[in-house]
Amino acid sequence: MSLHSQIESLLTEHFSPEVLSVENESHQHAVPPNSETHFKVVMVAEAFEGKRRVGRHQAVYGALDEPLKQGVHALTLHLYTPDEWQSRESGAPDSPPCMGGSQAG
Repeated sequence: MSLHSQIESLLTEHFSPEVLSVENESHQHAVPPNSETHFKVVMVAEAFEGKRRVGRHQAVYGALDEPLKQGVHALTLHLYTPDEWQSRESGAPDSPPCMGGSQAG
């Protein structure tokens, strides 16, 4: 099972999200083709009600303990409650372009 699939499965299992988007952004970085090292997660779940950003992130890191040990270099998290998501006008922010490795300059 790919890391992408593992991440989706674990997040679904742990949070029962209303919205879940897991995007492999590795191709935007200085890594070999078909890498699974950089991911962006957008998730909307009632489980985030009453939790601050740090608590939400800690919960996700806990759920993804095993995949994170398998070579994930970067995990961008955009985590919302249903009400927060409803009030957003344009969804989650775009990821900035990579400026590291061979992209720097």
